[in-house]
Amino acid sequence: MKKIGFLSFGHWTPSSQSATRSAQDVLLQSIDLAVAAEELGADGAYFRVHHFARQLSSPFPLLAAVGARTSKIEIGTGVIDMRYENPLYMAEDAGAADLIANGRLQLGISRGSPEQVVEGFRYFGYAPQEGETDADMGRRHTEVFLDVLRGEGFAKPNPQPMFPNPPGLLRLEPFSEGLRERIWWGSGSNATAEWAAKMGMNLQSSTLKDDETGEPFHVQQAKQIRAYREAWKAAGHTREPRVSVSRSIFALVNDMDRAYFGRSGQEQDSVGFLDEKTRAIFGRSYAAEPEKLIKQLAQDEAIAEADTLLLTVPNQLGVEYNAHVIEAILKYVAPELGWR
Repeated sequence: MKKIGFLSFGHWTPSSQSATRSAQDVLLQSIDLAVAAEELGADGAYFRVHHFARQLSSPFPLLAAVGARTSKIEIGTGVIDMRYENPLYMAEDAGAADLIANGRLQLGISRGSPEQVVEGFRYFGYAPQEGETDADMGRRHTEVFLDVLRGEGFAKPNPQPMFPNPPGLLRLEPFSEGLRERIWWGSGSNATAEWAAKMGMNLQSSTLKDDETGEPFHVQQAKQIRAYREAWKAAGHTREPRVSVSRSIFALVNDMDRAYFGRSGQEQDSVGFLDEKTRAIFGRSYAAEPEKLIKQLAQDEAIAEADTLLLTVPNQLGVEYNAHVIEAILKYVAPELGWR
């Protein structure tokens, strides 16, 4: 395990029991948690994106702000739903955020997850073309996005521009060198993992995937990662790809930990349906004393296959407690998993 970061869904609710009672609360606390995580030595600060929900939804202002407040930690998403995105405008936003962060952006994108509203992408002005599914549309947007991130000119310049142009066709600006190699695809199946490899994207695999074999979640996820790496090799890419998995892991080191999570560990995988046709398997969570955690995690095949582990954090419990959750893993568990 080379890198460990956190993944926040950015929940907020106007409840007296929540430390994040407004969108402003969760945005400002997300920045503060990234700063705290960097000070603790964590490798990454990642944020989930959901539309029409009381969660984080507009990633680039947040990523830019985190980039301006930090200097070392990787900054990413897990994931942006490409069905909602204008890929050219997104490329400009991503380039700007990456330049502010001095090349630390690790951008996770995907087709997206089940939505809060019915076909919410249509409210954003996007619809599948004839004969195309919404997943196809998300991948089409992705291919355009990846293409413009190469930084090659494609737009014919105005012969009488307001400002002087460089020679030749124009590209989008600002352009950030190297960002194209730091795009990740959030995959829920073996087939989309292989497609991501073909497209030259890194792989993000979360706590759920299509139940394709009936085996335990971590076994299926490990097979997904191996299929991805084989497809990467077959595609002839020259660089080494990166793979992340996310997990809910809590080291019980004090009374507060035990009060929050001592009895809530979901020690078995669960199975459900994302829609009428898609049977999904949801990975277990981990909550135990460090010694027990180390033994449990050592048996997780997917964690062993990945190079990056993203810890999902209970952001509504506030920055101080979440920093403690991260620190406990880094201090008592991570070294025994080969971190650093």
